[in-house]
Amino acid sequence: MKFTLYPAIDIRGGRCVRLKQGDYQQETIYADDPVQVAERFVQEGAEWIHVVDLDGAREGELINLQVIRNMVQATGIPIQVGGGVRDMDRLERLLSIGVDRIIIGSAAIDHPEFVAQALRAYGRRIAIGIDARDGMVATHGWLDTSKISAEKCAIEMANLGAETFIFTDIARDGMLSGVNVEAVAALAKACGREVIASGGVRSLTDIKQLASVSTDGVGGVIIGKALYTHAFQLLEALTVARQEVTGR
Repeated sequence: MKFTLYPAIDIRGGRCVRLKQGDYQQETIYADDPVQVAERFVQEGAEWIHVVDLDGAREGELINLQVIRNMVQATGIPIQVGGGVRDMDRLERLLSIGVDRIIIGSAAIDHPEFVAQALRAYGRRIAIGIDARDGMVATHGWLDTSKISAEKCAIEMANLGAETFIFTDIARDGMLSGVNVEAVAALAKACGREVIASGGVRSLTDIKQLASVSTDGVGGVIIGKALYTHAFQLLEALTVARQEVTGR
């Protein structure tokens, strides 16, 4: 399986920010123009970009649609977007501006019939975002925690046709505390689909460890704070991942 690195751009109020453990009160602003950040990632070798509309995740509306449109037009590489996608109208509006993959999160718990409809209509262009706190799925910008385990949710969504999952360990997100490699690999094995890891990347060792379990179904990793704090460069991470997967 190919192992892909997804540099992350979280948008709030039109700016590029990072939250600590999803807490909107613990925000760091890294750039006023997310489009420039995206262009820099492309220059550094990114093949995909991961975008989260934090306003959308919290408010349920596509607050930053124009910013995302500008990003799509400026980069020329595939972009996946999540945050506030809770019905077909919002999903199709994102697709209409050129977004390649839509991430459905909270709706997987709240509106499984919508997820089923989206998967029937758009198949591989849909990814299911599973954000977990202590193994249980969290929703609505991580403000609520459900009673459904991450693995049960993934299996149910896979049965509906989901091929790609994005798994975030909330306790590690924005903390530079290391990736929960075991949990990511376990989820991939449980659902039998591709799982992209998210949350906690702090060093090139995390990239290497995740790439080493690509044969278990771990298809990539989303990298956020580590890039913004210059823990390592994107090009370095791309090199480490390629070497681990190909052996050269």
